[in-house]
Amino acid sequence: MKFCVVIADGASGWPLPDRDNKTCLELAVTPNLDRMAGQGYEGMSVTVPPGMEPGSAPACMSVLGYDPVVYYKGRSAIEARSVGVPINKGEVTFRCNLVTVLEGKMVSHSAGHISTQEADAIIGTLNEELGSQEVRFYTGISYRHICKMEGHEETLKAICTPPHDITDQPVAGYLPHGEGSGFLRELMKKSVPLLANHPVNIERKKAGRLPVTTIWLFWASGQVPEMPAFQQAFGLKAALTSGVDLLRGLGMMAGMEILHIEGVTDNLDNDFAAQVSGALESLDRNDVAVIHIEAPDEMGHRGAADDKIKAIEMIDKEVMGRLMAWKGGDLRVLVMPDHPTPVKLKTHCAEPVPFLIWGRGVKANGAARFTELEAGRTGVMIEPGYRLMKIFLEG
Repeated sequence: MKFCVVIADGASGWPLPDRDNKTCLELAVTPNLDRMAGQGYEGMSVTVPPGMEPGSAPACMSVLGYDPVVYYKGRSAIEARSVGVPINKGEVTFRCNLVTVLEGKMVSHSAGHISTQEADAIIGTLNEELGSQEVRFYTGISYRHICKMEGHEETLKAICTPPHDITDQPVAGYLPHGEGSGFLRELMKKSVPLLANHPVNIERKKAGRLPVTTIWLFWASGQVPEMPAFQQAFGLKAALTSGVDLLRGLGMMAGMEILHIEGVTDNLDNDFAAQVSGALESLDRNDVAVIHIEAPDEMGHRGAADDKIKAIEMIDKEVMGRLMAWKGGDLRVLVMPDHPTPVKLKTHCAEPVPFLIWGRGVKANGAARFTELEAGRTGVMIEPGYRLMKIFLEG
C-alpha cells in the first residue's frame, strides 16, 4: 500500500454572498473530487488548536500528524531550517516580508508577489546597509524571508502582526509594539529610505508593478522545535514537495525526503502536473508522498475568488486526476486544506476544514462532493486534527 497526502492550502472558506452563498470549493468544477467523495470517507477536522494563531505552521503540523501544542515553537524557526539558517543560543529569528505600504495602508503583504530573483537583490542591499554582527537577512522564496538577530532576545516579547492580516488597513496601529519592539521598529524604519530608489523598485514601477516600500517583521522564534521523524512516528518513509519554505522546513524536521521538482511554485503558475508526477515517482523509494499546493491560499489572501476557484479546479484536474489514474499499485489518498482562507477575510481563520480519504480499503460514508457543507453533513469531526494522519494510514 502506498499513501499520498494532498494539502490544498487555504482551499476552504466562507460562502460568497454575490455567488449564491457558495464557497469556492462549491463553485469549483471538480469531477474527480466529486467521484472520490462518492467513493470515500469525508468529514471535518480541527487543525488549529484553540487559542493558537490560525497559521499554516501549526495547521500543516497537524495535517502531517504532529501535535502543534507539543511541537510548535514559532514559524520563523521552521522556515529558517528550510533555508539552512542555524539558530544558536542567544539568537532570534523573524519572518521578514517584503511589503507595499502606500499612504499609510498595507496595499500588499507580498509586494505584488515579487519574484525571488528581485527579492534576493533587495535582501543583498539590506545586508549591506543594515546587516552587522547583530543582524543578518536571508533570502527565502518570493516575498518570504528571514531576519536573524543576535543579542536581542527581548524582541521575542514584542507584539507583532502578520501583514496578510491587515490588507487594505492603516498600518500605524499594527507596527510592532510592547516590550522589545523598539529594535524591530527601528529596523523597519531604516529599510524605507534604502528601498525608495532601489534599482529593483525602479524597474518594477516602470513595468507598472508594486514596489517594495518596507520590510515587515513578525513570527518570532527563539528555538528550533524538535520532532520525531515521520518514519519513527508512523513506521513509514515519506517524501514532500512544496513551493514554500515552511513546508520544506517541516518536512526536513520530520526527516522526509524533500523533492526538488522543476516548475513547482507558490502561485497559479505552479506546474501541477509535474508536481504530482514527481511525487508519485518518489513512491518507488517511499511509502508516503506529501503534495503541498500553495496557490489557493495565495488567491485567498488577494481576495481573488475566480483565481481561487481556478486553483482548486487545477488541483482537481491535474493532481487528483493523476492520482486516480495511477497504475503503480494500491494507493490511498488524503486531501484537505490546512486552514480556511476566506476570500472576504483575505487571511486565515481557525475554523474546521473538510477532509477526504479515498482509495484501497476505504468505505464510503455518503458524501456527494468535497465541500465544507458535504463534509459537515457526514457528522464526522476529527479533533484534535493531528489524529487524522494515524486514521488515514491505519484505515
